[in-house]
Amino acid sequence: MRRLPALIGVVAALALAAAGLGVLATPGPSAPVAAVDVVAPFLDLPNDPRPRGVLDAPAPATLADGTRVRISRLRIDLPLEPGDLERDVDAQATPSGAAFLLPGTAVPGQGGNAYVYAHARVGMFLSLWDARLGDIVEIELPSGAVLRYVVTEIHPRVATSDLEFVMRTPDERLTLQTSTGPRATDPRFVVVARPAN
Repeated sequence: MRRLPALIGVVAALALAAAGLGVLATPGPSAPVAAVDVVAPFLDLPNDPRPRGVLDAPAPATLADGTRVRISRLRIDLPLEPGDLERDVDAQATPSGAAFLLPGTAVPGQGGNAYVYAHARVGMFLSLWDARLGDIVEIELPSGAVLRYVVTEIHPRVATSDLEFVMRTPDERLTLQTSTGPRATDPRFVVVARPAN
């Protein structure tokens, strides 16, 4: 069953926050807020949870079981699993304990823009709020091979209607996203990393 919140525009990622964890600090020098999970990858899209013309084609390859995403300095180490748009438009349906590859975006290591999202919870992407330029993001493949990316951009308040960071790109990149607050309209926190030399 699809439940699409009413919101003008198309959201290209998930507005996430921490449910059941009490009071959490918001990004930057602001007061703590109580938060609840809000998961809404694409809002206000009648009968189709995908933005037309953005993610219509399938990814060039499939994500292998056993893939992980790590940022050691931030203590992020999560399984990376395929996202599910129908599930993830429902705020209560996106699972915890993993990061998810947005369907229709590139698979890490295959070129293009791999868009990865996770809840803003302790042990998940909450510490992404503390990302710094130069941080190393690793994608560990089941074979043991490790793809390394370096953080080159940090965007702490991306509007939910902004599609820039989910679009296909000619260059390889990893785009990581989490939320900044408890509402689907709260801005997203987006980090872009490019392959390390």
